[in-house]
Amino acid sequence: MQRDHTGSGLELGRVLTRTSAYTSYEVTYESDGLTISGLMNIPSGKGPFPALVLAHGYIDPEIYTTGRGLTREQDLLARNGYVVLHTDYRNHARSDQDPDNDVGLRLGYTEDVIGAAMALRSSGRPEIDTDRLGLLGRSMGGGVVYNTLVVAPGLFDAAVAYAPVSARPEENIDQFQRPEGDPLVAEIESEHGTPETNPRFWREVSPLTYVDRVTEPLLIHHGTTDTTCPIRWSHRTVTAFEKAGKDVELRTYRGEGHTFYSQWGRSMDTTMAFFDKHLR
Repeated sequence: MQRDHTGSGLELGRVLTRTSAYTSYEVTYESDGLTISGLMNIPSGKGPFPALVLAHGYIDPEIYTTGRGLTREQDLLARNGYVVLHTDYRNHARSDQDPDNDVGLRLGYTEDVIGAAMALRSSGRPEIDTDRLGLLGRSMGGGVVYNTLVVAPGLFDAAVAYAPVSARPEENIDQFQRPEGDPLVAEIESEHGTPETNPRFWREVSPLTYVDRVTEPLLIHHGTTDTTCPIRWSHRTVTAFEKAGKDVELRTYRGEGHTFYSQWGRSMDTTMAFFDKHLR
């Protein structure tokens, strides 16, 4: 998963929403040679403000629209004084296409999060404190968080994962794609082999293999009744981080499923306290 990455050229487009607390813009930036679209909320008042990159969960690219997936978080975090850059990822919304991304286990999404952070840091915008960057991802985006922490250690200052997918890509295939008869599974296994025929590849694409690289504190939220992404996945990830001596915390929510409804507010209070501790 290790390679050189680029990210630059953050450009603000049209205003999507203007509130008393923040202004929301369409944005684009460059990520490894591709133009990636997204949404950015800039708080009102005098900056510079710490910035957060948001990595959304899986939404069919055919129906996805800019900023979809983490709208609650975008609003709340901006109202609490954070610049929020929600990346659309490649192959989504107005972003450039990458036809090899799906067979490549969607690792391009990790490149787009890294590119977003690099674009923020090089933007020169006075509203952004480029020395204080956080990362938040949900579901599939939680897996993107894991990948980012091991591929680009030190790029962010703190990270949060909500109801994350497995840190073992083969488990995600077995959970989400194989039961649906997704033809992409055959393409992936034709290209990379199976965990049985090519265990080295599958070991090398798991962030668990590289946990020793992580430098950022990580907070994970997971509901105990999540049937989409079983909580045992997060327990295993936390065990690996703790074994490597990393700063990790798992917050569990009894009776909460994958989407977080009744306990979302409490979880976000914890999230904001975590980011405030590490970014302010």
